Order: sequence, then C-alpha cells, then structure tokens
Amino acid sequence: MTLFDALKNDVTAEWRRYTLHPFVEQLGDGTLPLEAFRDYLVQDYLFLVQFARANALAAYKSRTLADIQRSADALGAVLDETALHVRLTESWGIDRESLEAAPEKQATVAYTRYVLDCGNSGGPLDLEVALAPCTIGYAEIGTRLAPRLHGARDHPYRDWIGEYAGADFQGAARAAREHLDAQADGPLLARRFQELVDIFRTATRLETAFWQQALDSHES
Repeated sequence: MTLFDALKNDVTAEWRRYTLHPFVEQLGDGTLPLEAFRDYLVQDYLFLVQFARANALAAYKSRTLADIQRSADALGAVLDETALHVRLTESWGIDRESLEAAPEKQATVAYTRYVLDCGNSGGPLDLEVALAPCTIGYAEIGTRLAPRLHGARDHPYRDWIGEYAGADFQGAARAAREHLDAQADGPLLARRFQELVDIFRTATRLETAFWQQALDSHES
C-alpha cells in the first residue's frame, strides 16, 4: 500500500466528509448558490496565496535540485490556478486588486497557517502531507464531478470542474502523490506514521471547514 493510500485509509470518514461535502455535491449538480461560490472563490484566491508560499517553503527545505524543481513546478501550478479565480471574479466586477485586499476569513486563516506551521516546524515530509489533501483531493473531486458536465452545456460551474478535471491539474496532483509515496521509507514510516496521520487528518478537516465556510456565508 502506498503512503497516500495508507493515510487516506486511516481517515476514511474525514476524507468522505471532505470530498462529498454538500458544497461539492451542490457545485457538481449546479445547484450551489452563486453567492456561496463567489465567497468561496475569493477566499480560495487568498488561500492560494498562502499555498504558493507553502510550496516556496517546500523548495527552500528541499535538499536536491530535483526536489527544488518539483516544488517550483507545484508553485507554477498554483499560480496558474489563480488565473481561473481572476477570470471568474472579473466577470462579476471584482478585479485582482480587490481580491488581494479582501479579508481572510477564519477557516481560511486556520487552514493556511496550519499548513505553513507544519512546514516551518517540521520537515519536508510533514509539509507534503499537510499539502496533500488539497492537491490530491481536488483532483479526485474534479475527476468525480466531470461526468456531470456531459449534456449540461449551461452548467454554471463548468469552468471550475474543468480546471480540476483537466490534464494539467491532474498531472500536478499525480506528481505530488508520486513524490509523497516515494518518501515512504520503511523504518521512518513505522516511527512517524501516526504523526503523519494526525497531520493529514487535521488538514482534511480544515478543508471540510473551508467548504462549510462558503455555505455558511450564503445562509447567514
């Protein structure tokens, strides 16, 4: 069993709550209120700013040029991801400057600072595990939702689903997973596995809270 599969299997309930969250399901079938999606998109842009910093931190903590390049590629993928957010928000009259000036909400701060703290206080593996639920989870969600676009030309969230189901993001997620699995040294994994599970579980729960934050913004 790969390291990622072992982590995921240990937090099955939390992973399902994250990847099958009502926000995700409503987004997939096109019934998600636009106000909730807008709030999510603004907060996710702010999240990606911190996520980019986390990938830059991963490059700094890397010991080989190959790992530095991998982190640089991941950083580039995050920057590309922000282009979708800017394009969609500009269609609502929200420019990049307004996005960057928006205040971070509680779940945004909690998640991003947790990931950065894992990177600052731990090693490269701790940071990779903290990043994994976002990168790999979004790829899983994109793949699962993509069939719902078939025959739905006017699906309001076609661009979002297409972004995360697309070849570029899927490739970035696959690379992240392969590198994470390659770190699974037997003795190290045996000693640290429960610590890594705890990091993975916390990051997954924070992802779920991030979805819920957007739904709550519409309902409040």
